Amino acid sequence: MLRWPSEDDTAACARRLAALPALRNAFIALHGDLGAGKTTFVRHLLRALGVQGRIKSPTYAVVEPHDAADGLAVYHFDFYRFDDPREWDDAGFRELFAGPGLKLAEWPEKAAGMLPPADLDLRIESDADGLRTVQLHAASAAGGTLLEAAAA
Repeated sequence: MLRWPSEDDTAACARRLAALPALRNAFIALHGDLGAGKTTFVRHLLRALGVQGRIKSPTYAVVEPHDAADGLAVYHFDFYRFDDPREWDDAGFRELFAGPGLKLAEWPEKAAGMLPPADLDLRIESDADGLRTVQLHAASAAGGTLLEAAAA
């Protein structure tokens, strides 16, 4: 379990993950209530990967593609408003998850049964004082490498 007392701690964890080759084709699932810090973590990770410009939440678009500084394709999904399973195939999500690149998914439980297993699950909880507690679970060798770096 990790504790992120400040946004600087969130950013430091993101920088550690961004430095790892195991991140290149990973799928990271982000769980937590509204305001827990999922999008904040993603923004820090994308900045650490060299993504320039505005980084917005894909709440309405469902997915926002990004290109990291080294050409890495990154797909940021937000399934909060996802409620039609037909949209999965119509939007080409199956192909995105099968292809190369980093996939980051907020609210993955809304697309349960369609998503592949995540390499790394982050469950973020925030208390009234803003302290974020993060539980991590790795489901692959790449996820294990990411978990070790996140916990360092």
